[in-house]
Amino acid sequence: MEIAAEMKTSDYDAIAAALGKRARRNEPLSRHTSFRVGGPADLLVTPTAAEEIAEALRLAREGGAPVLLLGAGSNMLVRDGGVRGMVIKILKNFSGIEEMEGGRLLARAGEPVARLAYHAAEKGLAGMEFAVGIPGTVGGGVATNAGAHGGEIGARVEWVAGIDGTGQPARLSREELSFRYRSVRLPAGFVVTEALFALEPADGARVREKTRDNLASRRATQPLNYPNAGCFFKNPPGNHASRLIDQAGLKGFRIGNMEVSKKHANFIVNLGGGTASDALRLVEEIRARVEKAHGVRIDTEVMVVGEDAR
Repeated sequence: MEIAAEMKTSDYDAIAAALGKRARRNEPLSRHTSFRVGGPADLLVTPTAAEEIAEALRLAREGGAPVLLLGAGSNMLVRDGGVRGMVIKILKNFSGIEEMEGGRLLARAGEPVARLAYHAAEKGLAGMEFAVGIPGTVGGGVATNAGAHGGEIGARVEWVAGIDGTGQPARLSREELSFRYRSVRLPAGFVVTEALFALEPADGARVREKTRDNLASRRATQPLNYPNAGCFFKNPPGNHASRLIDQAGLKGFRIGNMEVSKKHANFIVNLGGGTASDALRLVEEIRARVEKAHGVRIDTEVMVVGEDAR
């Protein structure tokens, strides 16, 4: 961040010119996150190929601009002052699923995890039914070992390909990745471009039924009618963050237009016009009250990035 602050407007203009139509200056990130909050990025880049990602990373490295990766923006809170540096968005511009031998599916990083789950169900492949409840992308899901309904992305990843910190193509096996609860060991600067998922041929009707049941459960228990960032806090060992927050009497508690969901206590919802500042104040209040009530400090699952408004 300190390096980016020294960069001139002309430096970003030059990088944007070099990247062409795939780059946008001062793009509001509220348009690109599921929470619908966040100030502007100095530069937003939407590459369509691995080579374009490598080029963007090279220009950022040479210019001294920090880089933030963004997928569907579903597990991220961007502060009101925005993000200094380059934001690389990998979503629809970088998506697709390819069927491989032996029940494997190769998915590009921008492919929605839920759509991968649907595709697997349609093909009668078991192992991704849990993922229909995950709102993010394959790249983001791998980078955070996202999970739902008792399943985790990492359990199905055979290998991950991407661009390493030097800008070169690289591939990592699942053994090298060392998946853990909501985390994975990716090398510094590594950008996921695709992942191979190992699934099992199964009774298609049963796979589709389980997928539908998981989707119905998500719709019944999560506040999908309001902008949110997904489950906000990690579950502490042996407990559930939603239960602790609910028992602390916080359902419906709000600061500004950000509210602890009345439907699911581990969701903070934007009632309309909410700000990142309101959300962060609410997060600290939740933590303090949960710790006072239960003696447990809960950590955020949602990534908080950027700087406060000036």
